[in-house]
Amino acid sequence: MFSFLIFIFILSIMILVHEFGHFITARKLGIRVEKFSLGFGQKLLSYRKSSTEYSLCLIPFGGYVKLAGDSWQECKGGKHEFLGRKISDRFKVIFAGPALNYALAYLCFWMVNVVGYPNLTAKIGEVMQGYPAQEAGLLEDDTVISVDGNPVKYWQELQDIIRSKKAGQLDLEVLRNGDNILLSVGLRREGVKNIFGQEQKVNIIGIRPKGETVVAKHNIAEGFILAGKNLWNLTTLTLGAIGRMFTGTVSLKESVTGPLGMFYITSEAVRLGLSAVLHLMAVLSASLAIFNLLPLPVLDGGHIFFLGLEKIRGRHLSQKAEENITKIGFGLIMALAVFVFLNDLERFGALEWIMKIIKK
Repeated sequence: MFSFLIFIFILSIMILVHEFGHFITARKLGIRVEKFSLGFGQKLLSYRKSSTEYSLCLIPFGGYVKLAGDSWQECKGGKHEFLGRKISDRFKVIFAGPALNYALAYLCFWMVNVVGYPNLTAKIGEVMQGYPAQEAGLLEDDTVISVDGNPVKYWQELQDIIRSKKAGQLDLEVLRNGDNILLSVGLRREGVKNIFGQEQKVNIIGIRPKGETVVAKHNIAEGFILAGKNLWNLTTLTLGAIGRMFTGTVSLKESVTGPLGMFYITSEAVRLGLSAVLHLMAVLSASLAIFNLLPLPVLDGGHIFFLGLEKIRGRHLSQKAEENITKIGFGLIMALAVFVFLNDLERFGALEWIMKIIKK
Protein backbone atom coordinates (compact mmCIF):
# COMPACT_ATOMS: atom_id res chain seq x y z
CA MET A 1 0.00 0.00 0.00
CA PHE A 2 2.84 2.39 0.87
CA SER A 3 4.52 1.69 -2.47
CA PHE A 4 1.22 2.41 -4.26
CA LEU A 5 0.92 5.77 -2.47
CA ILE A 6 4.51 6.65 -3.42
CA PHE A 7 3.75 5.63 -7.02
CA ILE A 8 0.68 7.91 -7.11
CA PHE A 9 2.70 10.71 -5.48
CA ILE A 10 5.49 10.47 -8.09
CA LEU A 11 3.00 10.34 -10.94
CA SER A 12 1.00 13.27 -9.56
CA ILE A 13 4.12 15.42 -9.09
CA MET A 14 5.27 14.79 -12.67
CA ILE A 15 1.84 15.58 -14.11
CA LEU A 16 1.38 18.61 -11.86
CA VAL A 17 4.77 20.02 -12.87
CA HIS A 18 4.07 19.40 -16.57
CA GLU A 19 0.65 21.06 -16.54
CA PHE A 20 1.92 23.89 -14.33
CA GLY A 21 4.47 24.67 -17.05
CA HIS A 22 1.65 25.20 -19.57
CA PHE A 23 -0.44 27.04 -16.96
CA ILE A 24 2.10 29.54 -15.66
CA THR A 25 3.48 30.36 -19.11
CA ALA A 26 -0.01 31.02 -20.47
CA ARG A 27 -0.82 33.22 -17.47
CA LYS A 28 2.41 35.20 -17.86
CA LEU A 29 1.63 35.81 -21.54
CA GLY A 30 -1.88 36.99 -20.71
CA ILE A 31 -3.69 33.93 -22.12
CA ARG A 32 -6.77 33.03 -20.09
CA VAL A 33 -6.69 29.61 -18.41
CA GLU A 34 -10.20 28.20 -18.07
CA LYS A 35 -9.41 24.84 -16.42
CA PHE A 36 -6.48 23.25 -14.60
CA SER A 37 -7.14 19.57 -13.92
CA LEU A 38 -5.03 16.92 -12.23
CA GLY A 39 -6.38 13.57 -13.41
CA PHE A 40 -9.34 12.62 -15.59
CA GLY A 41 -12.87 11.37 -15.07
CA GLN A 42 -15.16 12.19 -12.17
CA LYS A 43 -14.29 15.30 -10.19
CA LEU A 44 -13.34 14.68 -6.58
CA LEU A 45 -12.58 18.28 -5.69
CA SER A 46 -12.91 21.54 -7.57
CA TYR A 47 -12.92 25.25 -6.92
CA ARG A 48 -12.88 28.39 -9.02
CA LYS A 49 -10.59 31.36 -8.62
CA SER A 50 -10.91 34.27 -10.99
CA SER A 51 -11.51 32.80 -14.48
CA THR A 52 -9.90 29.40 -13.75
CA GLU A 53 -11.51 26.22 -12.43
CA TYR A 54 -9.08 23.94 -10.54
CA SER A 55 -10.00 20.23 -10.35
CA LEU A 56 -8.77 16.99 -8.82
CA CYS A 57 -10.25 13.98 -10.66
CA LEU A 58 -10.61 10.29 -9.94
CA ILE A 59 -8.20 8.81 -12.52
CA PRO A 60 -4.67 10.03 -11.68
CA PHE A 61 -2.97 8.98 -14.94
CA GLY A 62 -2.87 12.39 -16.59
CA GLY A 63 -4.08 15.95 -16.43
CA TYR A 64 -4.79 18.91 -18.65
CA VAL A 65 -4.95 22.69 -18.94
CA LYS A 66 -7.86 24.19 -20.90
CA LEU A 67 -6.97 27.53 -22.47
CA ALA A 68 -9.43 30.06 -23.85
CA GLY A 69 -9.68 29.89 -27.62
CA ASP A 70 -7.59 26.73 -28.01
CA SER A 71 -9.77 25.44 -30.86
CA TRP A 72 -10.53 27.21 -34.11
CA GLN A 73 -14.31 26.87 -33.53
CA GLU A 74 -14.28 28.94 -30.34
CA CYS A 75 -11.39 31.32 -31.06
CA LYS A 76 -12.54 34.87 -31.83
CA GLY A 77 -9.03 36.22 -32.31
CA GLY A 78 -8.79 37.90 -28.90
CA LYS A 79 -5.42 38.52 -27.25
CA HIS A 80 -6.51 36.45 -24.24
CA GLU A 81 -7.08 33.42 -26.51
CA PHE A 82 -4.44 30.81 -27.27
CA LEU A 83 -4.99 30.69 -31.04
CA GLY A 84 -5.27 34.46 -31.14
CA ARG A 85 -1.59 34.76 -30.22
CA LYS A 86 1.47 34.66 -32.47
CA ILE A 87 3.27 31.38 -33.14
CA SER A 88 6.17 32.15 -30.77
CA ASP A 89 3.77 32.66 -27.84
CA ARG A 90 1.95 29.41 -28.55
CA PHE A 91 5.29 27.60 -28.83
CA LYS A 92 6.32 28.90 -25.39
CA VAL A 93 3.11 27.63 -23.79
CA ILE A 94 3.39 24.19 -25.39
CA PHE A 95 7.12 23.75 -24.78
CA ALA A 96 6.91 24.87 -21.13
CA GLY A 97 5.33 21.57 -19.99
CA PRO A 98 8.15 19.27 -21.13
CA ALA A 99 10.72 21.92 -20.13
CA LEU A 100 9.51 21.91 -16.52
CA ASN A 101 9.56 18.10 -16.45
CA TYR A 102 13.16 18.27 -17.63
CA ALA A 103 13.95 20.81 -14.90
CA LEU A 104 12.34 18.50 -12.32
CA ALA A 105 14.55 15.65 -13.52
CA TYR A 106 17.62 17.87 -13.10
CA LEU A 107 16.53 18.84 -9.57
CA CYS A 108 15.98 15.19 -8.60
CA PHE A 109 19.39 14.14 -9.94
CA TRP A 110 20.94 17.03 -8.02
CA MET A 111 19.23 15.86 -4.80
CA VAL A 112 20.38 12.27 -5.40
CA ASN A 113 24.00 13.41 -5.68
CA VAL A 114 23.75 15.53 -2.52
CA VAL A 115 21.71 13.09 -0.40
CA GLY A 116 23.97 10.23 -1.46
CA TYR A 117 23.51 6.92 -3.24
CA PRO A 118 25.08 3.46 -2.88
CA ASN A 119 28.01 2.94 -5.23
CA LEU A 120 30.33 0.00 -5.82
CA THR A 121 33.87 0.57 -4.59
CA ALA A 122 36.86 -0.07 -6.85
CA LYS A 123 37.75 -3.20 -4.87
CA ILE A 124 38.42 -6.27 -7.04
CA GLY A 125 36.34 -9.36 -6.29
CA GLU A 126 37.59 -11.62 -9.08
CA VAL A 127 40.55 -11.67 -11.44
CA MET A 128 39.56 -13.62 -14.55
CA GLN A 129 41.83 -16.36 -15.84
CA GLY A 130 43.85 -15.58 -18.99
CA TYR A 131 43.08 -11.86 -19.06
CA PRO A 132 45.51 -8.88 -18.87
CA ALA A 133 44.70 -8.22 -15.19
CA GLN A 134 45.95 -11.68 -14.19
CA GLU A 135 49.03 -11.35 -16.38
CA ALA A 136 49.85 -7.99 -14.77
CA GLY A 137 49.66 -9.45 -11.26
CA LEU A 138 46.36 -8.01 -9.99
CA LEU A 139 44.82 -10.02 -7.12
CA GLU A 140 41.44 -10.45 -5.52
CA ASP A 141 40.81 -7.83 -2.77
CA ASP A 142 43.18 -5.30 -4.40
CA THR A 143 41.58 -1.84 -4.36
CA VAL A 144 42.28 0.37 -7.36
CA ILE A 145 43.03 3.90 -6.15
CA SER A 146 44.24 5.56 -9.37
CA VAL A 147 44.43 5.01 -13.13
CA ASP A 148 47.30 6.72 -15.00
CA GLY A 149 47.72 9.00 -11.99
CA ASN A 150 44.02 9.98 -11.85
CA PRO A 151 42.37 9.01 -8.52
CA VAL A 152 39.30 6.75 -8.60
CA LYS A 153 36.89 5.80 -5.81
CA TYR A 154 34.14 3.85 -7.50
CA TRP A 155 33.85 0.89 -9.86
CA GLN A 156 31.90 2.89 -12.43
CA GLU A 157 34.71 5.45 -12.65
CA LEU A 158 37.23 2.66 -13.16
CA GLN A 159 35.10 0.98 -15.81
CA ASP A 160 34.50 4.26 -17.70
CA ILE A 161 38.22 5.07 -17.81
CA ILE A 162 39.15 1.58 -19.02
CA ARG A 163 36.50 1.62 -21.76
CA SER A 164 37.42 5.11 -23.00
CA LYS A 165 41.19 4.49 -23.03
CA LYS A 166 42.80 4.90 -26.47
CA ALA A 167 46.27 3.49 -25.72
CA GLY A 168 46.99 -0.23 -25.44
CA GLN A 169 47.69 -0.24 -21.71
CA LEU A 170 47.22 1.74 -18.49
CA ASP A 171 48.95 2.15 -15.15
CA LEU A 172 46.92 1.08 -12.13
CA GLU A 173 47.83 1.99 -8.57
CA VAL A 174 46.31 -0.50 -6.17
CA LEU A 175 46.12 -0.78 -2.39
CA ARG A 176 47.16 -4.25 -1.20
CA ASN A 177 47.54 -5.10 2.50
CA GLY A 178 48.20 -1.44 3.29
CA ASP A 179 50.85 -1.00 0.56
CA ASN A 180 50.51 1.02 -2.65
CA ILE A 181 51.56 -0.98 -5.72
CA LEU A 182 51.88 0.31 -9.30
CA LEU A 183 51.11 -2.15 -12.11
CA SER A 184 50.96 -1.76 -15.90
CA VAL A 185 47.97 -3.55 -17.37
CA GLY A 186 47.27 -4.24 -21.03
CA LEU A 187 43.86 -3.82 -22.63
CA ARG A 188 41.83 -6.35 -24.56
CA ARG A 189 38.90 -5.49 -26.82
CA GLU A 190 35.93 -7.83 -26.62
CA GLY A 191 32.29 -7.75 -27.62
CA VAL A 192 29.84 -7.22 -24.76
CA LYS A 193 26.09 -6.69 -24.84
CA ASN A 194 24.74 -3.27 -23.87
CA ILE A 195 21.40 -2.69 -22.11
CA PHE A 196 19.62 -2.95 -25.48
CA GLY A 197 21.04 -6.43 -26.09
CA GLN A 198 23.34 -5.19 -28.85
CA GLU A 199 26.95 -6.30 -28.98
CA GLN A 200 29.65 -3.62 -28.97
CA LYS A 201 33.43 -3.73 -28.74
CA VAL A 202 34.90 -2.33 -25.50
CA ASN A 203 38.19 -2.41 -23.59
CA ILE A 204 38.38 -4.87 -20.71
CA ILE A 205 41.17 -6.06 -18.42
CA GLY A 206 39.37 -9.05 -16.86
CA ILE A 207 38.25 -8.03 -13.37
CA ARG A 208 34.91 -8.08 -11.53
CA PRO A 209 33.84 -5.98 -8.53
CA LYS A 210 33.85 -7.26 -4.95
CA GLY A 211 30.30 -6.04 -4.44
CA GLU A 212 31.34 -3.74 -1.63
CA THR A 213 29.34 -0.47 -1.59
CA VAL A 214 29.68 2.91 0.03
CA VAL A 215 27.32 5.90 0.06
CA ALA A 216 28.63 8.42 -2.47
CA LYS A 217 27.85 12.00 -1.46
CA HIS A 218 28.80 15.28 -3.13
CA ASN A 219 28.61 18.89 -2.10
CA ILE A 220 26.00 21.20 -3.65
CA ALA A 221 28.30 22.48 -6.42
CA GLU A 222 29.58 19.01 -7.36
CA GLY A 223 26.04 17.64 -7.23
CA PHE A 224 24.84 20.37 -9.60
CA ILE A 225 27.52 19.54 -12.18
CA LEU A 226 27.01 15.78 -11.84
CA ALA A 227 23.23 16.23 -12.24
CA GLY A 228 23.88 17.81 -15.63
CA LYS A 229 26.03 14.85 -16.65
CA ASN A 230 23.41 12.38 -15.35
CA LEU A 231 20.65 14.10 -17.30
CA TRP A 232 22.75 14.32 -20.48
CA ASN A 233 23.61 10.61 -20.30
CA LEU A 234 19.96 9.70 -19.71
CA THR A 235 18.83 11.90 -22.62
CA THR A 236 21.28 10.41 -25.10
CA LEU A 237 20.42 6.90 -23.89
CA THR A 238 16.67 7.55 -24.24
CA LEU A 239 16.94 9.15 -27.67
CA GLY A 240 19.17 6.30 -28.81
CA ALA A 241 16.60 3.77 -27.57
CA ILE A 242 13.76 5.59 -29.36
CA GLY A 243 15.79 5.67 -32.56
CA ARG A 244 16.52 1.95 -32.31
CA MET A 245 12.84 1.18 -31.70
CA PHE A 246 11.84 3.08 -34.85
CA THR A 247 14.50 1.29 -36.91
CA GLY A 248 13.51 -2.06 -35.45
CA THR A 249 16.94 -2.89 -34.00
CA VAL A 250 15.41 -2.93 -30.50
CA SER A 251 12.17 -4.69 -29.61
CA LEU A 252 9.34 -2.35 -28.65
CA LYS A 253 8.00 -5.09 -26.39
CA GLU A 254 11.20 -5.15 -24.33
CA SER A 255 11.73 -1.39 -24.29
CA VAL A 256 8.48 0.13 -23.02
CA THR A 257 6.53 -0.05 -19.80
CA GLY A 258 3.33 1.49 -18.51
CA PRO A 259 1.67 2.21 -15.15
CA LEU A 260 1.90 -1.42 -13.99
CA GLY A 261 5.61 -1.58 -14.80
CA MET A 262 6.16 1.82 -13.20
CA PHE A 263 4.43 0.61 -10.03
CA TYR A 264 6.66 -2.49 -9.92
CA ILE A 265 9.79 -0.36 -10.36
CA THR A 266 8.53 2.11 -7.73
CA SER A 267 8.07 -0.76 -5.25
CA GLU A 268 11.71 -1.76 -5.76
CA ALA A 269 12.86 1.86 -5.43
CA VAL A 270 10.93 2.32 -2.16
CA ARG A 271 12.65 -0.78 -0.78
CA LEU A 272 16.07 0.70 -1.63
CA GLY A 273 15.41 4.10 -0.03
CA LEU A 274 15.07 7.82 -0.70
CA SER A 275 17.88 8.19 -3.24
CA ALA A 276 16.41 5.37 -5.37
CA VAL A 277 12.96 7.03 -5.32
CA LEU A 278 14.48 10.38 -6.31
CA HIS A 279 16.48 8.70 -9.07
CA LEU A 280 13.34 7.00 -10.35
CA MET A 281 11.47 10.32 -10.37
CA ALA A 282 14.32 11.92 -12.32
CA VAL A 283 14.30 9.14 -14.94
CA LEU A 284 10.50 9.15 -15.31
CA SER A 285 10.23 12.94 -15.46
CA ALA A 286 12.95 13.24 -18.12
CA SER A 287 11.39 10.36 -20.08
CA LEU A 288 7.98 12.06 -19.93
CA ALA A 289 9.52 15.28 -21.27
CA ILE A 290 11.27 13.51 -24.15
CA PHE A 291 8.23 11.37 -25.02
CA ASN A 292 5.97 14.44 -25.02
CA LEU A 293 8.24 16.19 -27.52
CA LEU A 294 7.93 13.42 -30.12
CA PRO A 295 6.23 14.87 -33.23
CA LEU A 296 3.06 12.81 -32.80
CA PRO A 297 -0.45 14.31 -32.86
CA VAL A 298 -2.01 14.75 -29.39
CA LEU A 299 1.45 15.08 -27.78
CA ASP A 300 3.13 18.46 -27.23
CA GLY A 301 5.61 17.60 -29.97
CA GLY A 302 2.71 17.13 -32.37
CA HIS A 303 1.37 20.58 -31.57
CA ILE A 304 4.84 22.04 -32.09
CA PHE A 305 4.99 20.23 -35.43
CA PHE A 306 1.71 21.90 -36.44
CA LEU A 307 3.19 25.27 -35.45
CA GLY A 308 6.19 24.56 -37.68
CA LEU A 309 3.91 23.79 -40.61
CA GLU A 310 1.96 26.98 -39.94
CA LYS A 311 5.19 28.99 -39.90
CA ILE A 312 6.37 27.47 -43.21
CA ARG A 313 3.00 27.71 -44.98
CA GLY A 314 2.09 31.13 -43.64
CA ARG A 315 -1.29 29.82 -42.49
CA HIS A 316 -2.57 27.04 -40.25
CA LEU A 317 -3.94 23.73 -41.47
CA SER A 318 -7.64 23.55 -42.16
CA GLN A 319 -9.77 22.64 -39.18
CA LYS A 320 -10.85 19.41 -40.90
CA ALA A 321 -7.27 18.33 -41.68
CA GLU A 322 -6.09 19.06 -38.15
CA GLU A 323 -9.03 17.15 -36.64
CA ASN A 324 -8.39 14.11 -38.85
CA ILE A 325 -4.66 14.05 -38.06
CA THR A 326 -5.43 14.41 -34.34
CA LYS A 327 -7.91 11.52 -34.48
CA ILE A 328 -5.31 9.29 -36.16
CA GLY A 329 -2.71 10.32 -33.60
CA PHE A 330 -5.09 9.69 -30.71
CA GLY A 331 -5.88 6.24 -32.14
CA LEU A 332 -2.17 5.40 -32.35
CA ILE A 333 -1.56 6.58 -28.78
CA MET A 334 -4.50 4.52 -27.48
CA ALA A 335 -3.29 1.46 -29.40
CA LEU A 336 0.17 1.92 -27.89
CA ALA A 337 -1.37 2.31 -24.42
CA VAL A 338 -3.30 -0.96 -24.79
CA PHE A 339 -0.18 -2.74 -26.12
CA VAL A 340 1.96 -1.46 -23.23
CA PHE A 341 -0.68 -2.42 -20.65
CA LEU A 342 -1.03 -5.98 -21.98
CA ASN A 343 2.75 -6.24 -22.29
CA ASP A 344 3.12 -5.26 -18.62
CA LEU A 345 0.51 -7.83 -17.59
CA GLU A 346 2.54 -10.53 -19.33
CA ARG A 347 5.98 -9.28 -18.25
CA PHE A 348 5.18 -9.06 -14.55
CA GLY A 349 3.12 -12.25 -14.37
CA ALA A 350 -0.24 -10.54 -13.84
CA LEU A 351 -1.73 -12.02 -17.00
CA GLU A 352 -0.94 -15.56 -15.85
CA TRP A 353 -2.40 -14.76 -12.41
CA ILE A 354 -5.62 -13.41 -14.01
CA MET A 355 -5.95 -16.47 -16.25
CA LYS A 356 -5.65 -18.78 -13.22
CA ILE A 357 -8.46 -16.88 -11.47
CA ILE A 358 -10.67 -17.09 -14.59
CA LYS A 359 -10.09 -20.85 -14.90
CA LYS A 360 -11.11 -21.38 -11.28
